[in-house]
Amino acid sequence: MTNRLRRVAIVLNSAAGGGAAEAARAVMAPVFEEAGINADFVALSDCEDLAATIADMIASGVDVIVAGGGDGTVNSVAAAVVGHDVTFGVIPLGTLNHFARDLGIPLDAADAARAIVAGQTIAIDVAEVNGRIFLNNSSVGLYPRIVQLRERYRARGIEKWIVATWATLRVTRKSKPLRVQLDIDDQRVSRTTPLVFIGNNEYRMAGFDAGSREALTGGRLAIYIVSTSGQAGLLRLTWRILTGTAQGSGELTMLRTTEATIDLPDESTVTQLPVALDGEIHTLQLPLRYAIRPGALRVAVPR
Repeated sequence: MTNRLRRVAIVLNSAAGGGAAEAARAVMAPVFEEAGINADFVALSDCEDLAATIADMIASGVDVIVAGGGDGTVNSVAAAVVGHDVTFGVIPLGTLNHFARDLGIPLDAADAARAIVAGQTIAIDVAEVNGRIFLNNSSVGLYPRIVQLRERYRARGIEKWIVATWATLRVTRKSKPLRVQLDIDDQRVSRTTPLVFIGNNEYRMAGFDAGSREALTGGRLAIYIVSTSGQAGLLRLTWRILTGTAQGSGELTMLRTTEATIDLPDESTVTQLPVALDGEIHTLQLPLRYAIRPGALRVAVPR
């Protein structure tokens, strides 16, 4: 679908590293101006109630709400846009930018702005857990613990990767697997696992493209259950993923569904659990109820 644009509102995360937000604004503004589009720039830090701010933007008649930042920022803005008749745009300013990469959105801010100006859109799926939206993936177990430990030590540049590696090694050495119960399509599955990973649509699990998605329009959650644990087991699984031999090895199981419930049946005193949503950690009430919302978000993409 192609739309003629008149007004866009860009929510920028000014905390993006190295002044990326201001640099992005400087190169985006001329793109919108040359196209005759009125662009309003808003700092994410100025939005005391992001949902209310975006509702006001939509009521004022904007055609596109744009998120400028990493996957966490993209998630926050998208969650406020879902359910409204407005297009969602992305200016990737993060480290990994998984969502933008999977949709082929340029990583250069000016090129990403040109893609928005072109007016091409598609309706993509979003996923949710206990009513919270995620665009990429959610997980319980190992990964949320790694992020929690990593975020105790704020770092940038190469130091960030050093801290991430240290946190991963420490958590994988000391982590205790979870005994989880999954209810999927009238089927109950019980597993002991260090990690359950829930994708908004299926992820590639082979080669150096592992961790990316071919499409976000399949209308299914992809649930990956890791059956191995410990540093040696997880390193072996990583190698199997890179070599394309993970699925069928017994160390990684994938289930496709539209809805799923995850609980800890053996932990009667545990009522909440740290859950990763697009790289951000939230503490959610058990059981965790996952669902897919097909075509719920209209996104600006390159032609």
